[in-house]
Amino acid sequence: MIPAANPLADYLARKREIDQAIQRVLSEGRYILGPEVAAFEQEFASFLGAEFTVGVGSGTEALHAALRVCGIGPGDVVMTVSHTAVATVAAIELAGAIPLLVDIDPRSYTLDVNQLEETLLASRSLRIKALIPVHLYGHPTDMSSIMSIAERFNLKVIEDCAQSHGASIGARKVGTWGHLAAFSFYPTKNLGALGDGGAVVTNDPILAARVALFREYGWKERYISEMSGANSRLDELQAAILRVKLRFLGQDNVKRQEVASQYDSMLSGSSLIIPRTHPGYTHVYHQYVIRTPRRDALKQFLARSSVGSLIHYPVPVHLQPAYRDCLLAPGGLPETERISGEILSLPIHPHLTADEVRRVGNVILSWLQQDSQP
Repeated sequence: MIPAANPLADYLARKREIDQAIQRVLSEGRYILGPEVAAFEQEFASFLGAEFTVGVGSGTEALHAALRVCGIGPGDVVMTVSHTAVATVAAIELAGAIPLLVDIDPRSYTLDVNQLEETLLASRSLRIKALIPVHLYGHPTDMSSIMSIAERFNLKVIEDCAQSHGASIGARKVGTWGHLAAFSFYPTKNLGALGDGGAVVTNDPILAARVALFREYGWKERYISEMSGANSRLDELQAAILRVKLRFLGQDNVKRQEVASQYDSMLSGSSLIIPRTHPGYTHVYHQYVIRTPRRDALKQFLARSSVGSLIHYPVPVHLQPAYRDCLLAPGGLPETERISGEILSLPIHPHLTADEVRRVGNVILSWLQQDSQP
């Protein structure tokens, strides 16, 4: 059960710590790549069990930087999924590469490793250099299989962890499986800043050093570029805020899991498809996503009952006007296209009380009962 909560007291306690962190930065007068960024990089790497974290300007830029330091550029092909935030594919194009999109596993909504291997075998004429598995909604992708396939086909693996801070497979957290990983600290994430921010994580010291160069014009010595780079730096204020919020991430993820468990108890046995977690995986529920062919009717009913809901994501990337030229896996993306008309994200965050979750569940059960009437 979700324990009784006092969201206001919790908010005020955290706000005081964040205010103190902000004042510390302002009093020190160092705003870019200072001690707060360095401390956060160490603390986040330690949280994940990784060797290196390099703070950058956003999750999109984290993916872009990871691709660039792997030597990915024009003419290269990078595989990923279409059921994701468009940023995943946008980052591939920022690097000058060509996206090749594969389908998803309809249970976890993450990359279908069977189609991945089939596509690689059928696409030997393409210059496929890398793969970006997306740990969507907080559920990990099958990284053990992915790393095995990547080794056979000589692919770099860059994990998209924008929605999976703290998720794990067994005892190993996501972000530590691939050659690199990209995290977003957009305010709505499980670990969110008060603005944009991101990080690249790796266990490879050479790749870490290259990301650190890339994020600031390729400078090793100020004003002297050792490599082509960009301006993509996590600022001191955001790093100080993230250091405070990182200490609460574990307990916040537990609260998300408790909310999800209460939804599971209320909605299991209904006609809805509710989230399922693969055995041995830890889901951190960035979103709690249900499915029904009557999704739009349910969403409207929830709105009339003053319950918010969202669709992540209503149009697959490959069907959006800007990305209709992306390469697709042989056989297309039927699961991706099917679920886009059925998925619905319910309210979930660490400060929901048991009564609030119960109210959402009861509204849905009321709709299910009405919808089943002849």
